[in-house]
This record gives sequence, C-alpha cells and structure tokens, in this order.
Amino acid sequence: MMRRALLTSLCFVVFLGTLSRAQSLRQEADRIGVLLGTAVNPVYLTEPAYASTLAREFNLVEAEDAMKWTALRPDSESFDFDAADRLVNFAEAHGMKVRGHNLVWATHNPKWLTDGAYTPEQLSQLMKEHIQRVVSHYRGRVFAWDVVNEAFDERGQLRDSIWYNQPGIGLAGKGAAYIEQVFRWAREADPKALLFYNEAEGEGLNPKSDAIYAMVSDFRMRGVPIDGVGLQMHVFNLRVDSRSIEANIRRLARLGVQVQITEMDVALPVDSAGKLLHPEDLKKQAAIYRQIADLCLGNFGCTAFQTWGFTDKYSWIPRFTQREKGAALLFDEDYRPKPAQAALMKALAAAKTRPRLRIRQP
Repeated sequence: MMRRALLTSLCFVVFLGTLSRAQSLRQEADRIGVLLGTAVNPVYLTEPAYASTLAREFNLVEAEDAMKWTALRPDSESFDFDAADRLVNFAEAHGMKVRGHNLVWATHNPKWLTDGAYTPEQLSQLMKEHIQRVVSHYRGRVFAWDVVNEAFDERGQLRDSIWYNQPGIGLAGKGAAYIEQVFRWAREADPKALLFYNEAEGEGLNPKSDAIYAMVSDFRMRGVPIDGVGLQMHVFNLRVDSRSIEANIRRLARLGVQVQITEMDVALPVDSAGKLLHPEDLKKQAAIYRQIADLCLGNFGCTAFQTWGFTDKYSWIPRFTQREKGAALLFDEDYRPKPAQAALMKALAAAKTRPRLRIRQP
C-alpha cells in the first residue's frame, strides 16, 4: 500500500513537472504581469507555424517594418495602412498589445521624401501630418509608440538627419528641440498612448546613454510628454555588461519613466550555410537572454521584454552581417525552442508577481 502511494505521488510530481514545462512564455509572462513581445512581419502571418507560435508565446507585438515611413507613405499625398492593419487585427484577435514602431527615424524614409528638396517649413508640416495621421489611425489600438528612433551617435551627439539638420524642421542647432516637438505632436494625436524614445547601443553606461538620460531628465523636468525609453539590446559578441545595464535601467526608472527591452537578439557565428560554428554557443546565448531578462524582471521600472523576431527563419541578423552570424532568436528555423527559450522561461517562472509601473490601457 505504501509503495503504491509512493508511486502515485511520484507520478503526480512528474505530471506536474510536465505541465510546468508545457507552459508557454506567454502564460508565464501573464502570470507576473509583464509584457513579453516580439517584432513581426505581417507577411508571415499566413504561415500557420509562424502565426501559432506568435500567438501562443507572446502577449505583445510590434511591427518590424510595416509602420515605418517607407511602408506607410507611398507618396506625399497618401497613406497605406494595409500591412500594419493586418498586424493590429491579428493582435486584437489574440488578445495581444501592440507597440508602434516608429514615427521618426533618420533611415527607412521613402525616396520621394529624401530626394524632395523640401524646405524646413515643408518638412515640419510633412512630419506633423505623418505623426498625427498615423497615431490617430491607431488611437486606442496601439498602446505605446517608439516616437523617435536612434537619434544619438556613439559620442552622445545628435546624428545628422533630414529631420534634425539636413535641412531639419527648423530646429537645427537647438539640441533635442526637434525630438521634443515630435513627442508633443504624438501626445496631441493620442493623449493615452505611452511615448518612448528608442535607441541602440545605449543599454549600458556610456556617452550615448548619458545623453539620453540628460534629455529624458530635461524633458521630465519641463513637462515634455515622454513616458519611457526603449533599450534595443542587439548583442553581437556574446558579451554584456550586466552591472552597467542594470545601473542605466535604475537611473532611468528613477526619473519616473518606464524602461523596456525592445529589440533583443543574440547573434552567433555561423558558416555560409547558416550552421553554427560552435554549438556550445547556444548555452552562452541562453545565459545572456537569462541575464537581461532577470535584470528587467528584477526592476520595477522595466515593464516589457521584447525580441526582434522570434524564429531564426526570418531573422535580420544573417543579412545584416553578410551571413557571418545568425541563430540569434528563441526558436530555430523550424520553430523548435532553443536553450534561450528555456532560459527565458526559467527567468519568467522565477519572477515574482507584483504591480508593474504605469502601463496605460488603450
């Protein structure tokens, strides 16, 4: 009798363990009240494995390219929301939140705009029209926007761009005034949406992150509408400075803004066929995903963890690195979970349920 009871108990424990392992990333994220997201290309939503993995594993989506100027503005007079609408419709059908990406960036602008020889006054009007038309179109459906993307260089100086000083919108040489104007126009279009500044290579403490911190501090002091900072977290060398990243997250959160990991991937060396050169790198990759997830989940101000895509099948990394690196995401090309997915699952499972910081509802 005792032996039978013991066997029954052991079977029950194994059963519970199987249930625990079967849980999705999304279920664990929902349990602790954190947003877990990924960038999406609406073209692939017709692929059953892509759509089912996306809906099962994530509670937040962001358009990879479908909301950028090149996708939305075929010409100066018209807007094409078809692809972006398909993504938003998918998200709503599956109970997912949507981040908008992005309203203003120095790149991914249509040729008619960059070659148009517009005056600062004309550019200002085009920018205002674009921001208010796009944000208004998704008002109440997109809960947060990357309002301005990658405006600072590695020295912490504002990058030359069509929006800043080539020729700019009339605010060239006035520091972050053009960024401030963009945020104000976005707030007018949707007072309830969260507004983020999004940046690459500013995750840890360095001149770029110092400049971002100074800008956000100034904006908050003067009442400029900014709600958060997005840290992209593209990792190319299998190394992260956890202490520096944590210090940066903490100082930004102390300003009263949210911090979100917005575009994480961890690139690995591959051969010309895309196969891993060092299979043991998968464990190193998993450890980095776990480190960054733990940092985010352990800080009250970090409200979302998002990867830039979720399957290696459609990652931007091979193209960007001339196929020297790849295999950067949580699922392989056949949608099988990798050690990185298991590491992220463990980070979520270990995190405690607690209120998050000011996530506005659309």
